Amino acid sequence: MREQPLLETPRLLLRPFRADDAPAVQALAGARAVADTTLHIPHPYPDGAAEAWIETHAPGWAAGRLASYAIVDAADGALRGAVALAVAPEHARAELGYWIGVPWWGRGLATEAARALVGFGFAGLALHRVQARHLTRNPASGRVMQKLGMRLEGVHREAFQRWGRFEDSAMYAVLAREWGPGGDAR
Repeated sequence: MREQPLLETPRLLLRPFRADDAPAVQALAGARAVADTTLHIPHPYPDGAAEAWIETHAPGWAAGRLASYAIVDAADGALRGAVALAVAPEHARAELGYWIGVPWWGRGLATEAARALVGFGFAGLALHRVQARHLTRNPASGRVMQKLGMRLEGVHREAFQRWGRFEDSAMYAVLAREWGPGGDAR
């Protein structure tokens, strides 16, 4: 099995999650504001859920179906969030997902981390397409996708139910031939 590589950006180190990241994951991802803008993060975040989630990463990487990374500050090594590609190798496609802890919102960390991972997806995983979706009431997530050069492919009306309400979801994507050497779409 090929070891999951580290990815570096000017401000960040993207590394595989470790078991000792679980308390920070529970605290950061479990914030209501973070959970509210995602489809799969629970709130309140149950004890043991972060450990169980982290334990899925190595088998997912080994199977060629998941590239999940801790987003950590390059200077102090503190966890800031997560970024991942859920890979469908049979289609050379992946779905990008990310979250950033509330104290670091609005600083461009999601864009910086996602750009590094999407670039790795095309160059290192030989993907043809990377797609991502966001709840339309979370335009900040859509701006990340736009900054990556992803194109809006459509809005799925009331496609998901979250906390008792139906949610619209916008789908974005970028193809390998559209990805430029500078780390975004040409």
